Amino acid sequence: MTTYREAIREAIAEALTADERVFLMGEDVGAYGGCFAVSLGLLERFGPERIRDTPLSESAFVGAGIGAALGGLRPIVEIMTVNFSLLALDQILNNAATILHMSGGQFNVPLVIRMTTGAGRQLAAQHSHSLEGWYAHIPGLRILAPATVEDAGGMLAPALADPDPVLIFEHGSLYNSTGEPGTGPVDITTAAVRRPGRDVTLIAYGGTLHKALTAADELAAGGIEAEVVDLRVLRPLDEATVIKSIIHTHRAVIVDEGWRSGSLSAEVTARIVERAFYELDAPVERVCSAEVPIPYAHHLEEAALPQVPAIVTAARDVVSS
Repeated sequence: MTTYREAIREAIAEALTADERVFLMGEDVGAYGGCFAVSLGLLERFGPERIRDTPLSESAFVGAGIGAALGGLRPIVEIMTVNFSLLALDQILNNAATILHMSGGQFNVPLVIRMTTGAGRQLAAQHSHSLEGWYAHIPGLRILAPATVEDAGGMLAPALADPDPVLIFEHGSLYNSTGEPGTGPVDITTAAVRRPGRDVTLIAYGGTLHKALTAADELAAGGIEAEVVDLRVLRPLDEATVIKSIIHTHRAVIVDEGWRSGSLSAEVTARIVERAFYELDAPVERVCSAEVPIPYAHHLEEAALPQVPAIVTAARDVVSS
């Protein structure tokens, strides 16, 4: 058994060992070991040329990562949290995601950006965003959301092998979670059915997957068998796995920590309606975060986020309708 954090650290170490073009850079990734201790000990193992602390300037070091990728290196850029990625949005959207297109296919940007996302840790309104749905809107990017220890470790190598930019969103609540470490690289193109079922499909990703699985256990105790689909890859979405599950269960509940309006859950709902409307026996339900800045107070934060009782209620509603 290992932790989600340790699985990412080992994956970075393996990448650094396997390819001398790979290096890690970001705020406090070196001497401090990373804000969430993901890179702890890597500076001592690989030295300052490959574990590079950066100034507090997301625009600058993401831009430097893009330049390094264009120059033939394979940078892993760590942005402390998704909230700070907004300071590098121009670099990500207008450079990393577009250079291949604007160069007529001449220049790929093989850049990997890792960042923490999500709420649930009493970090208040400015440090609790779930903006991966925003990034999933942008052509030219691949968006990953590992929810298991195996995916946390196994997604990095194929992300580094991708010739185009890959953003990996690590939910902050998962770093201490434990599981089997996996046996190597994993697929980064498809969703995964984490639990089979016949009555309703629960669609989740990242920090909401384990809530969906817990909800499925509670539903099973009441005789409702929920199939749980882990999206894993938020762009490009694996429609086939989602639609196959809907054809099987005829009902869907989407669990998304993002705000409901304009969310990834809205996109998944639209795809289901476009592709499988006549397979549905009930309207698609969504369980999302309340449309408020995430509160600091623990009880209010819990009330604002998708929780297991709300998922169970939504699933029972669609099954009984």
